[in-house]
Amino acid sequence: MTEIKSIMKKITPEEYHLLQRLRRRKPGLNPPTDKPTWGQYLADRVAAVVGSGSFTLIQSAILILWILVDVSIKSERWDPYPFILLNLMLSFQAAYAAPIIMMSQNRQASVSCGGLR
Repeated sequence: MTEIKSIMKKITPEEYHLLQRLRRRKPGLNPPTDKPTWGQYLADRVAAVVGSGSFTLIQSAILILWILVDVSIKSERWDPYPFILLNLMLSFQAAYAAPIIMMSQNRQASVSCGGLR
């Protein structure tokens, strides 16, 4: 308590009023909102789509359909049993989705911290 009193003696009335105004504004609850760049907007949109339940359901349906159609066609299979082409496509998706999601998370973290990084 004595530390606070000694600090309060060191600040001027103008500084005290400025501190009171800043406390009323609550800058932690109202961070500055800069307009995101096109890349940041795109990263946020991709992260929102890839992180949704509907994306998971649609992707699961496509995978099941792919496997069922490929297995049921006996004469000409485009992707035999180990499904290497399907695996390659999923790897490409993961290779692009993961960094884009990380970019979105990094931007959101910097915004929530007030841009202090």
